[in-house]
Amino acid sequence: MENLNKQFYNYLWAYILVALSGCLGNVVDGIIVGNLISEDGVSAINLSKPIIQFIYTLQLLIGAGGGMLVGFALGHDDKPKARRLFTRALGLSVGLGVVISLAGGLIWPDAIARFLCNDERILPLARDYMRVMLLGNPMFLLMWGLSTMVGVDGWPKLVSVAVIIDNVVNLSLDIVFIQWLGWGIAGSSAATVVGHVVGVAILLFFWLRWSKRRLSLNFAPKGILSDWSRIVSQGAPLAIASICLTLLLFVANKMVLSSLGRTGIFAFAVCMNLLQIYNLYLAGTRQMLQTLGSTLVGQGDWEGFRLVLRKAFRFITQTMLVTCMVVWIFPAAIARLFGADEPGFINESVHALRVLAIGFMFFCYIDVLMVVYKLFGHHGMALYISLALSLTVIPVLWIMARVAPNQIWFSYPIAYAIEVLSLFILHKVVFGTFRIWNMKADELT
Repeated sequence: MENLNKQFYNYLWAYILVALSGCLGNVVDGIIVGNLISEDGVSAINLSKPIIQFIYTLQLLIGAGGGMLVGFALGHDDKPKARRLFTRALGLSVGLGVVISLAGGLIWPDAIARFLCNDERILPLARDYMRVMLLGNPMFLLMWGLSTMVGVDGWPKLVSVAVIIDNVVNLSLDIVFIQWLGWGIAGSSAATVVGHVVGVAILLFFWLRWSKRRLSLNFAPKGILSDWSRIVSQGAPLAIASICLTLLLFVANKMVLSSLGRTGIFAFAVCMNLLQIYNLYLAGTRQMLQTLGSTLVGQGDWEGFRLVLRKAFRFITQTMLVTCMVVWIFPAAIARLFGADEPGFINESVHALRVLAIGFMFFCYIDVLMVVYKLFGHHGMALYISLALSLTVIPVLWIMARVAPNQIWFSYPIAYAIEVLSLFILHKVVFGTFRIWNMKADELT
């Protein structure tokens, strides 16, 4: 158990560093845009989030799904199978990335921008930001996919270093591209793409020279379609949750913009940056569970996995409570940090931040539970969470936008509370208990 404790913290803090770097990259990116361009620049980035979330969905479908299968294979010491699945996942990610780059970045950038944004003042900023992001999306998929596989292969610290340098490059080039070269908001997305190029280069350079590396390319053509099917099937619950989140981001942006205007969409953008802070703990915990957890499940070490689960839930609880307290004490300062200087923008942000600081806690617990059910092989529960995590919010948003538009922010905690209650009831019906980590292995597989 002492060795497992060491593994837990090695993986957790490595992925926390990865998430920290990504979190700071996104948050500081918004701060730079808000102060160098305008509040509308921050809103334009938020209106572009459905595209970024859609690209991330492909990573979950292929990269995370393939990563779990590779982890299972390595846990069984089946290196040929692990290498074959690694190659299949990597090739599929790059191929889809190129297709999206050509279709979205070259053929339909204007149509996509107008579909996501109907405010004429914000539209030009959103279009410039989205186009560069779509053109560079293969680098997003490659960076996220390689990070998952290198971590599964047993070198999470390299992932940490690569992602940190990726974001340092991104933030440094933000100022160069936006202010010095005068590229405007397009410079922000260009800096993100260049940062990913550097991150991919670091991962490949050091990982390919690592003496303990177990994964390598295996281009055997036999069974390629069946392997792709298995990868997609494994990643489907996570991807479904992400595509539902993409839909939620789109609907929420539309409803907030129509109900509260420019002040509302700015406040929502600030709250989405707050979600990045929560994602710092969530992404680190989720990635640790997918990597270390899949290996323990592959080895049949259920006692070790239960220990990892208890420690994971304790960790995210403590960190989320601290974040929530900070947001409640300093909401106006957070709004000003993103360039807000008018009372309307600040007041709406204060109201939204305090409500959603609580709502996002429910989101994090539910998201981790989905990973747990998937690792235990209970695909029905994982699929239910994937669908409900975001789709529960949409009807509540619709009702609040019409009944009490000024209180639309309460849609999130209300919806997540409903889902927690439904999940509790459903779990009791299926398993007769809610203590997941005390259940027997044969009840879960």
